[in-house]
Amino acid sequence: MLDSTRPVLRPRIAPAGLMFLAITSIGWGFNWPVTKFLLGELPPLTLRGVTGVLGAVLLAALALVRGDSLKVAREIWPRLLLAGLLNVTGWMVLMGLALLWLPASEAALIAYTMPIWASLIAWPVLGERPTVLRTIALVMAFAGLASIMGGNGFAASEAKLPGIVMALVGAAGFALGTVLLKKYPIRLPPITAAAWQIGVGCLPVAIAGLLFETTHLSLVTPVGWALLVYSTVVQFCIAYVSWFAALSRLPASVAAIGTMAVPVIGVVASAIALGEPLGPGQIAALIFTLAGVVLATRG
Repeated sequence: MLDSTRPVLRPRIAPAGLMFLAITSIGWGFNWPVTKFLLGELPPLTLRGVTGVLGAVLLAALALVRGDSLKVAREIWPRLLLAGLLNVTGWMVLMGLALLWLPASEAALIAYTMPIWASLIAWPVLGERPTVLRTIALVMAFAGLASIMGGNGFAASEAKLPGIVMALVGAAGFALGTVLLKKYPIRLPPITAAAWQIGVGCLPVAIAGLLFETTHLSLVTPVGWALLVYSTVVQFCIAYVSWFAALSRLPASVAAIGTMAVPVIGVVASAIALGEPLGPGQIAALIFTLAGVVLATRG
């Protein structure tokens, strides 16, 4: 019998899981300035929904080339639909709508409270009792994010309340989806699982965008077309597949804390690509947040 928790817990922090988590963070992080640029050329629901559906089609084609089946057993469909709703549809729609009431920095700060909700939900659902080290890591990472985003002055007000509520619900929904995927894993080949989740999650968003938004493809610049390829291939194909792969190899709380590197990378990438501010305070916050992420992987 095992008489120590250390040998049990340490192997769960799989190196491959950390590698996939890093790929996810970089892919999603760089997508911040990409999306910000593209929103100047395409409406939000059409942009997010159509690129997601195209990404799902590419993943399905890759699965078939690899010889994986796209068939889904009847008992898996409820899990698949719930994961697509929480981790794809809800996240994209609610965060997109939150931006109607909130600046991007404030929406991002609220969105990445997700690890807090994931850690709280994982305790009763998965029995992942927060360790002292992970709690410190969470506080460090969130303090870093608060510093890097707080320079714009976070101010709650009645006018912003709808956006705050939507961002919080989106974050809590993604956290719930993360924990439920750990408790009720989808028994499909990884690429097939990602293709179906992204597909069922993005299809209603794409339909809503095509029905209610006006899109002028003639306004899309050559740079915009190139970034659309990035958004489709990297964000939805590479990053989402890596996220599901990381989640299958890491505790839900560790994977969630690791995603806090996403907005930090996004801020740095935006400063380089779009000329947004990046001073000593932001750099210090960057180091603090990433140190918290690293600390989480140690405990």
